[in-house]
Amino acid sequence: MRSYRGVSHLIAAVSFAATHRGPPIEALDHDGIHRARTAVRPTHPLLSWVTGRPDPAVGITFGTAPARDDHEIPLRIYRPRALRDSRTDVPVVMWFHGGGWVLGNVVDDDPICTFLAAQVEAVVVSVDYRMAPEHRAPVAVNDCVDATTWVGVHGDVLHADTARMAVAGDSAGGNLAAVVAQVLRDHGDSRLRHQALIYPATDATMSSPSVHQNANAPILTKRSMVTFRDHYLGPGHDRRDPLVSPLFGRLEGLPPALVQTADLDPLRDDGIRYAEALRAAGVPARLTNYLKVPHGFASMPGAAPTVGRQHRWELATELRSALSATA
Repeated sequence: MRSYRGVSHLIAAVSFAATHRGPPIEALDHDGIHRARTAVRPTHPLLSWVTGRPDPAVGITFGTAPARDDHEIPLRIYRPRALRDSRTDVPVVMWFHGGGWVLGNVVDDDPICTFLAAQVEAVVVSVDYRMAPEHRAPVAVNDCVDATTWVGVHGDVLHADTARMAVAGDSAGGNLAAVVAQVLRDHGDSRLRHQALIYPATDATMSSPSVHQNANAPILTKRSMVTFRDHYLGPGHDRRDPLVSPLFGRLEGLPPALVQTADLDPLRDDGIRYAEALRAAGVPARLTNYLKVPHGFASMPGAAPTVGRQHRWELATELRSALSATA
């Protein structure tokens, strides 16, 4: 197994932030999952120094999109205050939060969503999709597809140009973004110009070498991965189903991708393998593996300031370029 000595200060900071999320997923029963899911991260200065703060220059509003089963999918919508509603030439980034399809919430992602809205000069729509174990796969995928499709045909509601859209997310959210891109491609929807995947889970068979190499890594362990997967898939679900394992889907004709991975992450090679598979299918894919950081570093930029700045600069730059009016 891999040694994590030499990054002790980073691990301590990240672990400090992680403790506010409670016990690991494998220690939580149904009530514990619900409490963890609905608990909003504290905003006291020491913790927000690690996790970042929302950009006050970005306004936050709310909406809903209809799901295929008559459920209303909550949306958290971010728009830079400087971009008045009279501006309709604004691109859209659909954001899907992480948390193993079981945990996480849209409020905790305010820092990164406001950052993207401000730096990309875009409307960011964060999708509050339904989660497992109450709602197993493919409900989360369907919610994300339905929300993205609805936004795509309602640019007038958002005062935005939905001919220029991207999907993005971290961890399970990266998985959902990759799957949404495949599903929309299959539906003939050409609105997506980019997919930004931050340490995405792409192979539910857990066959990537890093799953075993980093089995006891900080923040995310192999044991937790198994628990998240089992909650999400349930018994009997094909682990190679492209709706849960986008690595096994058809990759030709997808929008260009940015794939960011963390070197001390069990999911590292899921992202690397997916980027390589995209390139083999003729899809432009930029891959960056960030050294000496664990899973979750994108949500804790203060724990590794240099890497945090580099990751966010790269993310915003790629999205801004892909979504520009002249691209």
